[in-house]
Amino acid sequence: MSNPQEPHQPVQPAPWPQQPQQQPQAQPPAGQFAAAPGYGASAQHAAPGQPATPGKYGVPGQYGAPGQPPADGPFGLPGEQPPARGRRRLWTILGVAGGVLLLVILGVVILVNVVAGPTNHARGLADDFTKLVINGETSTAYDEYLDPALQEQVSKETFIAGIKTLEMDNTCKPTYNEVTANTENGTKAADVVGLITCSGNKNIDLVYRFEGTDELKMMNIKIKPKA
Repeated sequence: MSNPQEPHQPVQPAPWPQQPQQQPQAQPPAGQFAAAPGYGASAQHAAPGQPATPGKYGVPGQYGAPGQPPADGPFGLPGEQPPARGRRRLWTILGVAGGVLLLVILGVVILVNVVAGPTNHARGLADDFTKLVINGETSTAYDEYLDPALQEQVSKETFIAGIKTLEMDNTCKPTYNEVTANTENGTKAADVVGLITCSGNKNIDLVYRFEGTDELKMMNIKIKPKA
């Protein structure tokens, strides 16, 4: 007795070994560079609108964000303006020094005027008087420059006659070798010593003394040929 045959079963081929699926490599976001393995980026470019992130050693040449002053180095940046306080202190020092210098100059000017003023005044009186007698205006010199006390001692006629004997002319020129002035008890005094030189080697000595409180007048006169 035969066994009934089972229905024919199709033979299935053995499955091929399944290959492992490779993970897709992550791509860097747009606008960035991936770092090489084992090295690390010195700086990454940030996405648009984001500030750059410094790398391990910072971004070379970075000077801060736009619109902000760069950070000061250990000695300051070249061309850096000095602090306002330093400028004020400098101007204060210069102002004080200028004030002291101005006071010194004013003091010198005042001292020169105090010392040289009476001397120059006496020199001017002597020069005006001498020029009058040289030019023959002896009467005017007598009236305007001699003190009344001296006029009592020497009359005008005697004075005019004495000057005439000197025979001075327009070639005669006065020179004042010594002029001194002082004030004592409110009375001013000045002494003038000089020489009148004329043509023909004629020399005439002169000695004047002026005294007064407000106005100086001639108190003594000696004018004679040089010995």
